[in-house]
Amino acid sequence: MAWTGRLVTALAVCGVLLAGSAGCGSRAAQEQEQSAGSPSPVGRLLEERDDEGRPYREVDEVDAPEVGVEVTPDTDGGWDVRLRVRNFRFSPDGTADRAVPGRGLAHLYVNDRLVALLRTPGHHLSPHTVRRGTHQVTVRLYADDESVWAVGGKPVESTADITVSEPSPTTAPTATGRKTADPDPAGGRGSPDQDRRAR
Repeated sequence: MAWTGRLVTALAVCGVLLAGSAGCGSRAAQEQEQSAGSPSPVGRLLEERDDEGRPYREVDEVDAPEVGVEVTPDTDGGWDVRLRVRNFRFSPDGTADRAVPGRGLAHLYVNDRLVALLRTPGHHLSPHTVRRGTHQVTVRLYADDESVWAVGGKPVESTADITVSEPSPTTAPTATGRKTADPDPAGGRGSPDQDRRAR
């Protein structure tokens, strides 16, 4: 009688173990099916990184994000920055940290110094940000996971040169856009058919 009780207990334990392992196997199979059915990551991460160490995310040129930048002086001595984007949407603050095709934010640099993270196409630079002299204003597009959108191994970005002179009644600050679709020292890529010359 005692032996039969032990046998029943042992059989019950074996049944639980087998059911548990089958349950684990089916859970693993379900996870594998879900991951197989989910979309693959957007583009591919490259070895290249920006100055802050963020990786480039290479995407095909077809439907790749594009950006153009226009910088115009305002009446208070500052500058209005306007972005023109194509195949790109700005993500609102609080968006999940993952790459989604054609979505993210822009980083605004003045002379390679990060001055703002943009989630809208407009920004105002104060007169204190760009003092007397010639400056480069660069806008670069990033995915929400902080990877840099890139095409052909180059970041999707655009640069405008602005020159601030001493204030006088006859002179006004000027700005010129520079096409970054052509190779430049920064190795950027902008929209080739947009005129980014500031007025």
